[in-house]
Amino acid sequence: MAVRRPVAAATALVLVLEAAGFLLLNWILSIVVDRQQMSLAGLRPGAMAAGSWAGGAVCALFLLLCAAVLLRAAARDRAPGRLGRIGLICCAVLHGVLGAVAVGLLGWPAFGAAMVVLALLVLNLVAYGDEGAGAASVDGAAPGEGTAPGGAPA
Repeated sequence: MAVRRPVAAATALVLVLEAAGFLLLNWILSIVVDRQQMSLAGLRPGAMAAGSWAGGAVCALFLLLCAAVLLRAAARDRAPGRLGRIGLICCAVLHGVLGAVAVGLLGWPAFGAAMVVLALLVLNLVAYGDEGAGAASVDGAAPGEGTAPGGAPA
């Protein structure tokens, strides 16, 4: 499929930009919490600011890891490994949940942006998903076993 490489590279670029956005947003939130001396249930404002920054950093690192998996897939034009696919699936689920939350809190444009990223991730998973399909049949036989000439069942 000729479209796999550009889509994987574009998705990786979008994920890198999104990681930068997550870092920026959480950095701003930590500054706001720290300067306004906000507190929730007796937590210190400094602890809340550090938690906001750490949460944004963890999410950004996860998005950068997913972007690296997609860049490697684009460079090799091969499907990511099992762990890489699991990471991409988790990233897609994250974007689905973020889209559901964003529609209520931020509105339809934020929902649309989350769904575009979700669509790109799913497109990558589907585009690279057919490579292992011929490895074994449903009953566990090797390809070609139990089939007549022409691929019909024996």
